[in-house]
Order: sequence, then C-alpha cells, then structure tokens
Amino acid sequence: MPSDNKPENSDAPSTVVEKAKDVSNQAAIAMELPFVLVAAVVVGGLFGYFLDHWLHTKPVFLLVLGGLGFYAGVRDVLRRLAGSGDGVKRS
Repeated sequence: MPSDNKPENSDAPSTVVEKAKDVSNQAAIAMELPFVLVAAVVVGGLFGYFLDHWLHTKPVFLLVLGGLGFYAGVRDVLRRLAGSGDGVKRS
C-alpha cells in the first residue's frame, strides 16, 4: 500500500504523451516533405528559366538547374527521413 497519493502506474501518462508527440512529429514531417521536394525543383527551374531568358538560349539552363533542384530536393528529403527514424537527431 503506497503512503502517498500518487497512482500506482505513474509512468503511463508520460509514455502516452511521448507517443502522441512522436506521432504528431511524424505527421508534420510527412506533410512537409512534398513541399520541400517541389520547392527545390521550382526554385531551380525558375533560376534556369530566367537565365535562359536573359541569355537568349534554349531551355538548357532550365533543364540543368531543374535537375539540380530535383537532386537537392531528393537529398534533403532523404536527409530529413534519416534523421527522423529512431528519434536520434543527426546533423
């Protein structure tokens, strides 16, 4: 019989809170990833488009910088996914 007024299973609320934070963190990352990928491609493509327009070239820079933006977006998505798997923050 415990002498204080604490419930016998005092660890349960903290694990529920931690689990809820983990689920909400995963949901936030899942909603953020498509925007990261699309934004990188759009920014690279826009830089390429304006360079092509300024230099009066065919869409060479659009394709090259759009491809670089795609590479950067995929790299950033993979970096964010690798850092969110086990709760250990990697830099």
